[in-house]
Amino acid sequence: MDMQPVKSSNIEAVGYDPVTQQLDVTFKGNPKAYHYYNVPESKHRELMAADSKGSYFSRNIKGNKQYAGKGE
Repeated sequence: MDMQPVKSSNIEAVGYDPVTQQLDVTFKGNPKAYHYYNVPESKHRELMAADSKGSYFSRNIKGNKQYAGKGE
C-alpha cells in the first residue's frame, strides 16, 4: 500500500485501499503501520482534508473501527 506523508504533529503517513477499505496509519517515531478495517472511502477523504489530521483521526477512526495491530 502506498503511504502518503501528511502534515501532522502525530501522524507520519496514511495509506488507503478503497477495495478492501483498509486504512493504514504510521505515527511519528514509530515506523510500523497500524491497520484499520472497514473504513469508508469518505472517512479517508475527510481525514486527508482535515486541518488537524490527528484530531480527526482520534474523533472519527481510532476506537471506532476494527483494528488489526501493527504491521511491517
